[in-house]
Amino acid sequence: MSNLQTVQTIYEAFGRGDGEAILAHCVAAPEWEYGSESTAVPWLRHQTDRAGALANMQAGMELAIEKFVLKDLLEGNGVVVALLDIEFTVKRTGKRVSEVDAVQIWRFNEAGLVTQFRQRVDTRQQHLAWEA
Repeated sequence: MSNLQTVQTIYEAFGRGDGEAILAHCVAAPEWEYGSESTAVPWLRHQTDRAGALANMQAGMELAIEKFVLKDLLEGNGVVVALLDIEFTVKRTGKRVSEVDAVQIWRFNEAGLVTQFRQRVDTRQQHLAWEA
């Protein structure tokens, strides 16, 4: 399976809410939200292992996702970049977030397993929706 096909499979698992199936495509200690500092927004926290990655995914249960459109997947040397539109409401605050051309970056090792994941999104908008 190519890295691009793996990411497609991961998004299918995401659609089912199956975090364990997503982690099946990851190394033992994936770096989740790499390159970022810790944040109050639970689904955007930097994590360095499977338990942390799963915690971020479970925090996503705080979101009522109304729109998730995978617009394009770009594959390079050990990396897949996803361009997507997403709209969701933070359940605890009722605040809505709308992201156009959000970016998700998936980095792979030679065995085809995810080593790192990162979102490039409007973190301020998401923080305001979480803290409202």
